[in-house]
Order: sequence, then C-alpha cells, then structure tokens
Amino acid sequence: MIRVERIYDNPKGNSDSFRILVDRLWPRGLSKDKVRFDLWQKEIAPSDSLRKWFGHDKKKWNEFKQRYFKELDKKSDLVNQTLNKVKEESTLSTITLLHSTKEAKFNNAVALKEYLEEKAKEYRS
Repeated sequence: MIRVERIYDNPKGNSDSFRILVDRLWPRGLSKDKVRFDLWQKEIAPSDSLRKWFGHDKKKWNEFKQRYFKELDKKSDLVNQTLNKVKEESTLSTITLLHSTKEAKFNNAVALKEYLEEKAKEYRS
C-alpha cells in the first residue's frame, strides 16, 4: 500500500512504514536528525522548471500530471527502484511518500502515488 503524508505533520513517522521523501529540496526548518526517513529520492521529484510552472495551482493539475508522468517515464531506474520497494514492503507494511507542501491534494507526491500505482498494475500483468 502506498500512502502520502506531509513530513511536517509526522516527522518521526510510524515504524510500520518505509518512508521516502520525494521532494527535490529538503523541507525548511527540519533537521535531518529530527526526521525519520528511509530514502530521499530527490531525483524522482519534478524538474525545477515544472515545479515552478505548476506552483500547486489546481487549475494546472491535469497538465502538471501529464508533464510529470512524461518526466517519470524517462526515469525508469528510479521508478523501478521505488516499485521494487513497494513490492518488497507491501507484504510487510506501507510505503509512505513524504512531501513538504501545505497543499494536500495537488502535489507531486499525490501525482507520484497515482503513477506508481498504475505502473504497479502493469508490473503485475
């Protein structure tokens, strides 16, 4: 199972979850030693230009996802690494994609979750 969580809401996390930070930039105001994360995949985050263009504008959400998914299609090694973690952990616990934005519905972690779930279906087929 893949879950999305804002890192500021639960910096220490739950022990039953493999936590992946999926932001390109480290979250402001948080010290790395005060946060529990298992992996920081900053390269799986949207490019700087896409992130700045989007700006968490819900009117741009569908276009953002299309552009981000095209970027992800070119990062198959990172996507496969994450999918393998999902596959490994799915029998034991949850994968939590961590993000730092205040926007809960329109952010790269939500889009990445959708992308990974679709790829996982293809992966199983």
